[in-house]
Amino acid sequence: MSNFSKKTKAIFLMIGICACIYAIFGIVERQHDVVKLTEQARKDSFPIVQCIQPQRGPAIRSLTLPGDVSAWYQAPIYAQVSGYVQHWYKDYGATVKAGELLATIDTPGLDAQYEAAKANLKVAQTRYQLAAVTAKRWQALSGTRAVSQQEVDVQVANAKVQKAEVDAAGHEVARYEALQAFKKIKSPFSGVVTSRLTDVGDFVNNNGDLSRQGKATELFTVSDIHKLRIFVDVPQDYASILKKGLKAELTTIQYPGKTFQADFLTSARAFNMASRTVTTELTVENASHILWPGTFVQVHFITPADPDILIIPEQALIFRSEGMQVAVVGNDHRVRMQKVKLGNNLGKSIQVLAGIKKTDWIVNNPSAGLLNGQQVKIVDSTPGYNDNFQNSESVTKKYDNDSFKKNAAESNVE
Repeated sequence: MSNFSKKTKAIFLMIGICACIYAIFGIVERQHDVVKLTEQARKDSFPIVQCIQPQRGPAIRSLTLPGDVSAWYQAPIYAQVSGYVQHWYKDYGATVKAGELLATIDTPGLDAQYEAAKANLKVAQTRYQLAAVTAKRWQALSGTRAVSQQEVDVQVANAKVQKAEVDAAGHEVARYEALQAFKKIKSPFSGVVTSRLTDVGDFVNNNGDLSRQGKATELFTVSDIHKLRIFVDVPQDYASILKKGLKAELTTIQYPGKTFQADFLTSARAFNMASRTVTTELTVENASHILWPGTFVQVHFITPADPDILIIPEQALIFRSEGMQVAVVGNDHRVRMQKVKLGNNLGKSIQVLAGIKKTDWIVNNPSAGLLNGQQVKIVDSTPGYNDNFQNSESVTKKYDNDSFKKNAAESNVE
């Protein structure tokens, strides 16, 4: 009985010892988990950011803008006399020379007026001849008792009046002769007929109205396309490149892979208030007539740029009431809001004239809630995202995990 009691006590003692060990092990394990979770929570309490370094700007600046092609000269030709289109001689696309006949207009009313004007001129000339002879005879009798000086002066004045009537009739004939010339529609310069809006039998008047249109409409349009004008609206950011010697390349959808060289001619020297662009005119040689007026083209400008000016992505900028800023991360993993002065917008990136150095690490695409002095955790960039700026190896080397743990432990963030 005594031996059984001793064995029972030993068993209970062992069970108690095991229970104590298990309890101690559970307490230690839970404490370890608490420490681990606390450390993880501390890590997760810091915003995760991706950083970039500013890069040197490009050595050249490129800009592509839409442009419109216009003829070197373009003349819409209207009717100047009333009548019916008798015949046209040049159709769409015809090549014409200066003074070449395009169409003729039958003008019976004008012809009648012209003949009447010539008849009136003959009448005026006859009257003047009679008045001149009469005045000469009366002047011969001047100083005698046969006629008075008053009568002599009247006859002389009448001759002058008849001379003026001849001049007026002559001018009227000349006016109708000029109108007669408008019966023949001629090309004002050498070029191509780019429109023909009339046909045989159309009635036109001296206001340029076509019977089929009921409004002032040109009969033909002639365009000189040996050289072309290119009109493009250049944004204000790039206005500084518009100077003599600037060249551009033109591309069109109908000639893939082919480029045309254009030269800067002039600009409006004033910005459109709505678009903040300036109308710019370029010229391109077109001796082969391969380009046509009205063509839509892409205008590619390439100009030298200052590579010493730093650039950053547009999404790295912070727009706040304090002005334009970037978030710079220091060695202590804390954010410093830095005000910057911007230069030209280069599309996906933008020039920074002052406020940052090339060695600074800048938060890319910062959140709206990022605060000045806030501690952050830096991670590698997403593959393919801002490869021109991101240097993941440099980031992880500068901001490794041990450094982060040390700074986090020393911070006052609990």
